[in-house]
Amino acid sequence: MNKYESIYILRPTMEEEATKAAVERFSTLITQEGGEVEKVDEWGKRKLAYPIEDFNEGYYVLMNFSANPSFPEELERIYRITDDVIRYIILRTDE
Repeated sequence: MNKYESIYILRPTMEEEATKAAVERFSTLITQEGGEVEKVDEWGKRKLAYPIEDFNEGYYVLMNFSANPSFPEELERIYRITDDVIRYIILRTDE
């Protein structure tokens, strides 16, 4: 298993319940695929450096996890097809 870090930005117009559900959904997805979520850090709404899809703010979430080497590709696919995610990045953090 490799260690990864993912930062994703959700739409700022989402209700608080929907935001919590999206964060929980991504965490659950990792555990369902045999990975382990080490930490989920919700940074909250922050101003974007530049407008994305006409939004000037976004809800930032940092997630550290361990997973099989093939899983980040699947997570990236899910981020792309989820309308509420406006930006994301997945980095491998192994030393």
